[in-house]
Amino acid sequence: MIRKLKEGIDGDVAADNDAKVRGIVEGILAEIEQRGDAAVQEYAAKFDGWAGEPLRLSREHIDACYERLDPQVIDDIRFAQEQVGNFARIQREALQDVEVETLPGVVLGHKNIPVNSVGCYVPGGKYPLVASAHMSVVTAKVAGVKRIIACAPPFQGELNPATVVAMDMAGADEIYCVGGVQAVGAMALGTETIDSVDMLVGPGNAFVAEAKRQLFGRVGIDLFAGPTETLVIADDTVDGELCATDLLGQAEHGPNSPAILLTNSEALARDTMAQVEEQLKTLATAEIAGQAWREYGQVIVCDSYEEMLQVADEIGSEHVQVMTKDPNYFLDNMTNYGALFLGPETNVSYGDKCVGTNHTLPTKKASRYTGGLWVGKFIKTCTYQRLTEDASHHIGQYCSRLCAVEGFAGHQAQADIRVKRYGEKLGK
Repeated sequence: MIRKLKEGIDGDVAADNDAKVRGIVEGILAEIEQRGDAAVQEYAAKFDGWAGEPLRLSREHIDACYERLDPQVIDDIRFAQEQVGNFARIQREALQDVEVETLPGVVLGHKNIPVNSVGCYVPGGKYPLVASAHMSVVTAKVAGVKRIIACAPPFQGELNPATVVAMDMAGADEIYCVGGVQAVGAMALGTETIDSVDMLVGPGNAFVAEAKRQLFGRVGIDLFAGPTETLVIADDTVDGELCATDLLGQAEHGPNSPAILLTNSEALARDTMAQVEEQLKTLATAEIAGQAWREYGQVIVCDSYEEMLQVADEIGSEHVQVMTKDPNYFLDNMTNYGALFLGPETNVSYGDKCVGTNHTLPTKKASRYTGGLWVGKFIKTCTYQRLTEDASHHIGQYCSRLCAVEGFAGHQAQADIRVKRYGEKLGK
């Protein structure tokens, strides 16, 4: 039996919040489309506190950020980007062009072609998400994208040097100090000074996720990456302190970040809830994490692994931390998740920052139909065909008859002219 010891916010309240976000985003995007740079500058001043400064960073701005950083921070950024880049290259090598003769004289193939231009959003309103520069810019670079621009908001009213350095080290061709809807809107729609891109990538808050949803079609997007979600699947092989730490470690992302414990041990469930309250007394980010836990946190108790699997797939969480006797059971059987973190030895923070897998992952049940950002998201797999005259005569006869079945006279004529010409030429 599945029992909920703690439930999150009412679904109607969440839907009302989403509707409010939609309206705000529509208005901002319309202003950017109509007024370009002027609108972006106004919203940058209003929301980012970035007034009277150029949006695009000069080489001097960027170099000054290096000077402000401890060499250890630069080394740590380099380490993280090497891990992300190494795994992205391994993934890229798995994408092979193909060409095969499927019938005599019929050659079919596909080529893996990088997107030409990408806009990478690096969040930084509440926290400077330095790692998002690695995940988007480095991965796009490995994919072979020709033009990569990156946007990040100022942090507490000024450039965050670690974020700027990370975007530069990752290989961004243009770096802009602008955040939120105005950033993704400018990159997608273009302004007088920012040329539009073909694709938007990167995580963000509910407003950024909604802007990407509204812009999808004009540009490609990686996925809908809204507020962070985490699901901890645990049994009595671990303790409440560890579970609480992993729940709050992701709840601190934002006040609307769901954090869910799924367990087959009621004792662990109650211990975890007590540990959450205890840790909130001392956690530096308790104001945000505590609100997220109160409004979006859940604790679900099941009787078996099978029930836990059923619930986990229904939730389809962005991050799934598995700390059970047999974590491979969930690896082998789960189908809806953004990323799995198997065993107590790993955790979501490793994936977020530096282990090498990408941290831009599907939220709001999008894991039912997509995985996270990876090198393949920047690649278009495009097919082609090549036929000999003899093969065209052969295939054309099938095509002609099938076109007739559908009533497509023009399509049929395309086939018939070739059947006739090549048949006469080849004496058939």
